[in-house]
Amino acid sequence: MIELENNTEFNLDLKTIETITDTLTSRDVELIVVKNDEIQKLNSEHRNIDKATDVLSFPMDFDFPNMPLGSIVISTDFVEEKAKEYGHSFNEEFTLLYIHGILHLLGYDHEVDDGEHREKEEELINQFNLPKSLIVRNS
Repeated sequence: MIELENNTEFNLDLKTIETITDTLTSRDVELIVVKNDEIQKLNSEHRNIDKATDVLSFPMDFDFPNMPLGSIVISTDFVEEKAKEYGHSFNEEFTLLYIHGILHLLGYDHEVDDGEHREKEEELINQFNLPKSLIVRNS
């Protein structure tokens, strides 16, 4: 189940995101939707990088019953920009960023792995008939 906190004016279609989540985990995921200024603050506080980014993932470091898998924060400013740049819909780009984020919650890390994150992301993109994501476009 998705626990949504939407701090933007966008109405989000969560059907595909819920289905993707259910195929990967039985745990809840907190999804926070923000603008660039909010994600920049989080990026600065938690990663010491003082700039906006597209998606951040905050996995729970412990596994208690009924605890969520973690939190995913997505900036709609980035979603809008990349959707226009790559010629697909807002919801498609949002879903691509969500996939990227949930894979981080599940322990995948494209910065240090041997391509497992990219492979799993590509598998989900194909399974849900989505356009290529940033990590797949750059590989």
